[in-house]
This record gives sequence, structure tokens and C-alpha cells, in this order.
Amino acid sequence: MTALVPPASSAASARLITAADILDRCDELGRHSSLPNGLIKRVYLSPEHAAVNAIAGEWMLAAGLATWQDAAGNQCGRLDGARPGLPALLLGSHLDTVPAAGRYDGSLGVLLAIAVAERVARSGRALPFALEVVAFGDEEGIRFGTTLLGSRALAGTWQNIWWGLEDQNGVSLDAAYRAFGLDPAVIGDAARTPADLIGYLEAHIEQGPVLDDAGIALGVVSSIAGARRFSIVIEGAAAHSGTQWALRRDALAGASEVILAIERIAREANLSGTVGHLAVFPDAVNVIAGRVEFSLDLRGESDAQRDRAWALIEQTAEQICDRRALTVTSVQTHGAPAAHCSPHLRVAVATGIRLAVADDSAPPSLLSMAGHDAMAIAALTDIGMLFVRCRDGVSHHPDESVTEADVALALDAFEAAVLHLADQYDADELDSEFDARAATT
Repeated sequence: MTALVPPASSAASARLITAADILDRCDELGRHSSLPNGLIKRVYLSPEHAAVNAIAGEWMLAAGLATWQDAAGNQCGRLDGARPGLPALLLGSHLDTVPAAGRYDGSLGVLLAIAVAERVARSGRALPFALEVVAFGDEEGIRFGTTLLGSRALAGTWQNIWWGLEDQNGVSLDAAYRAFGLDPAVIGDAARTPADLIGYLEAHIEQGPVLDDAGIALGVVSSIAGARRFSIVIEGAAAHSGTQWALRRDALAGASEVILAIERIAREANLSGTVGHLAVFPDAVNVIAGRVEFSLDLRGESDAQRDRAWALIEQTAEQICDRRALTVTSVQTHGAPAAHCSPHLRVAVATGIRLAVADDSAPPSLLSMAGHDAMAIAALTDIGMLFVRCRDGVSHHPDESVTEADVALALDAFEAAVLHLADQYDADELDSEFDARAATT
């Protein structure tokens, strides 16, 4: 963990961050990538991760926040409230990406959080809580195959079994931490306690077409779908492509039937079921596949419904493989329960949207089928989320697109949500909590 850097003078910035600045900053972050030709890929504990952390830290300092990098490689900043040491409202998102990513998934939320903190700092208003901004390092889970490592460390739900995870080059998570300049032995230092925070707010592109189809800029997230991920292996027997049909034990044919069954079961249960990775062995044009490995990402608003669907998928896969003289095994690689946004934070976000768009009608409430750092933080404190319209609902792709006008509304709405919470926060309760905390130090 790097030392705390004190905030810059309020005179360091001549004007407030605008929506145009935020879009320019998204472009600047997008230039830090391990892929050529303008494509974006930025994974956890990489040189690119270090570069964007440093840049985000500079922007946090300029916004008036004290900054540090925590024990999990998350970049953090803090603006004290009416008194030092008060619990904080945490604002944030992530800076890592998928391969061939867009510029706004994650990064937009971090930059909106910094801009809101700057507005509060420059206003001179003393909030009844601190504001903290966090740029998480590993929401996507691309490098080590499990997601939300940064936010899970902050939430205090880190599992030591993860230290043995390896990337595609055989580098362990433990080794990657050390190479990044972090000490695995003090990962617990990244963890916050419930007493440290009053809640968490995250702004994010929608990653779906609901807002765009409705012609609406902003929405309130109701909950985040629970997700389970599996690595599935089907094995048969590799053989010459001239082998008679009755003698074939074709793992690829069996896997194809299982994948179609997954699609059918997920559709019937109104779940999201995605096979995004498939590898065939020995992978030769004239050889029957003897082994197939594929992934499954299964998501749903109801954990119970999702788990029933997985049980049916398992049963169906076994039946298919028995009929084809194949074997099937599966290992769960990730699991996260559905996370429901807290009612009072949903009200705050909705209030912020109404003020920003000057419309008293209720903004749309949306289920997020995509995962977010908020899922991990829900184990620690209340969560709320603001969705920003993304053209055609495209995300995880270079064609991600948001408008300057929508970003300006999102910035106003996010700030208004924070100020609404400040207005609603019980000052007497805050005084009692502060006195109790002070008495124990």
C-alpha cells in the first residue's frame, strides 16, 4: 500500500470538470492497453493497470481528495466531511476491461465519481459524512478467471485459495501481486468495516438497450442478477474421421447438444445462459474430438431459479453424455448472489435523476443482468446504482458509445443523489456515532 498523498490546493483546478472533460479522460485511459491498433485490453496487476491508477490518482488529487493505492491495487481517494474520521459514502467503479473493450464500461463511473467529489470539494459544503472514490482493479476477472477481486478485498471477503490462481502464462496471483509491488501478506489491510461506510453508489453504462429503446438518458438499478460460472469438460475418444458412426465417441457433437440444451433451459427459465469459451482437442480437421472444454455463465434475478436451472442443466448434460458414451465434469469458477439495491439509495438516485432532467415522473427501474463491483460491496454496506444510456445497448465492444449530453445529466444526477443523502442523513445519529468511534480510539 502506498502512502497517503494529501489533496491538492483547491486552486489547482481553474474550473470544474465537465462532461466533455470526462469523455476526453475516457479516451486518455483507453490509450493504456496491451492490444495494438487502438483496441483496449487492460487487466488486473498489469503495467496498464499501474498506469491508469497513477492517472486516476492525479485526477483525484486535482479534485481535492487525499489519495492512496490500497493493498489490493485499488486506487482510492477521500474527501473528509464535517469532521475528520467520519464514515464515508463510497463512490466508484472499475478501470480494468475485457479484451477489445469499449471506453466507458467502468471508466465512466470512476470519472463521474471523481467529478462529483470535486464539485463537493469546491462548493465548500461540509457533508455529514466523508466522500471516498475508488477505482477497482479487477471487476472483469479476465486475467485470473474469477471476478471482483478488488472489490471483494475491500469488502473483506477475500479468499486465500485465490493466491494459487494462474493466468494464461502460468503466473500466479501471488506472484503477480509481488510483481505489482503489493504484499500478499497484508491483503487484509484493504478491507473496510461496516462502520467505515454509510453506503456505496456506482454509475455505469446500462449494458443493455432498455434506456436507448425508450429514448431515456438515465435509470435506477433495482437489483443485480446473481451469477454462477462453470468450467465444463466433456470427454470421449479421439479417432480418425473415417470411424464408423456406431463406434464414435465424439466429444464435440456431445458438447454441441449440451450447449443447445443450455440455451433452451435458460430461455425457458428467463435466465441469461452464455457459453463464451470453447476449446476442442486435438483440434485437427480429420480427427474426431476426444475432449471439449467450455464455459458457462448463468445469471438470473432469483438465485433459487438460477440454481434450479443449473441442476436441470447438469442432469440433462449427464443424460446426453450417457447416451453418447461420453463423460461430463464441471467445476464452478465463480459464484455471486443476486444483489438488491437498498430502498433509500434507490430513492436517492431517483431523486437525483428527477432533479437533473427536471421531470417529476419516476425514472425507469432496471434489473442489471451484468455484474458490477456493487455485488461484492453489498456484503459490506448498502448499494445503489445509476445507469447511463449506451447506444444500442452495446458494451464490452469498441462500439460502446455515450453522448456528452447524457454524461452531463449523469454528472448532475450523481451529485444530486449525494446531496440528497447528505440532506437526509440524521445529524444527531452522526454525532452519536462519531462520539462512540472517538471513544474507542
